[in-house]
Amino acid sequence: MSEAIAPGGIDWAALIEGATPVAISVALKILAALAFWIVGRQLIHFCIRAVTRTLDRQKVEPTLIRYLVASLAVALNFALVVAILGYFGVETTSFAALVAAAGVAVGMAWSGLLGNFAAGAFLLILRPFKVGDFIEAGGCAGTVREIGLFVTTIDDPDNVRTFIGNNRLFAETIRNYSANEFRRVDLRAQLDATVDHRIAISLLRDRLGKIPNVRAEPAPEVDLLDENLSGPVLVVRPYCDQAHYWQVHFDTNRLIRETFTEAGFPNPASRTRWEGDGPFCTERGAGS
Repeated sequence: MSEAIAPGGIDWAALIEGATPVAISVALKILAALAFWIVGRQLIHFCIRAVTRTLDRQKVEPTLIRYLVASLAVALNFALVVAILGYFGVETTSFAALVAAAGVAVGMAWSGLLGNFAAGAFLLILRPFKVGDFIEAGGCAGTVREIGLFVTTIDDPDNVRTFIGNNRLFAETIRNYSANEFRRVDLRAQLDATVDHRIAISLLRDRLGKIPNVRAEPAPEVDLLDENLSGPVLVVRPYCDQAHYWQVHFDTNRLIRETFTEAGFPNPASRTRWEGDGPFCTERGAGS
């Protein structure tokens, strides 16, 4: 017969015997939770890789892919944590309500940032422009380098990097200069009142098509645009591909200057001969 337990003493044998099943059960649950976490994480990685490959094959915008993959990863990891907590017997309903309340509070505090985030999502879905396009929007003109979660990065022609909030960008007018295949160069040429505009138009039309990268279709346009106190004003409009816009712009300006100089047209400001480096800014008097 076992020995009696002294008054106030602890029956360690009985305590250990009673705690052993509980400890084993908890240990098994912890091991099961670890296994659940490891397997779940592997499944999440597999799912994310599969979604990424599918979106890549569909030629989806890279930034939109990052949006979707990041959102999917957060949602799946949250579901995995909730499932593990539920396995341990934690009441997940109250936990989900707490997360929802925290989300509302954060949303109110970050309403501006969330507005930029939502606008960025719409920019990627509607695609008014893409990375590499030259646009004018949000008070800035330049080449789009990145469409981010909250801001769009633009490099302007001076090579200055500008970050514009997506909400402002999406709310204002967007001009995309790269969307169409070709673009029109729009220049004006002031003539002296003594010059026959028909001769000037004929000379420019004959030479415009010889400028490198000027498109044959649509054909270059040269015509009488206006008449002022100095004389006729011609409009000169060659067409070119987007990549050659500035080259054609500068070459056309140079052509106007050289054509009028060779033809001996007087300067509309002082009735002197066309001389110098530009069609509208340099002149020489008769005695120079």
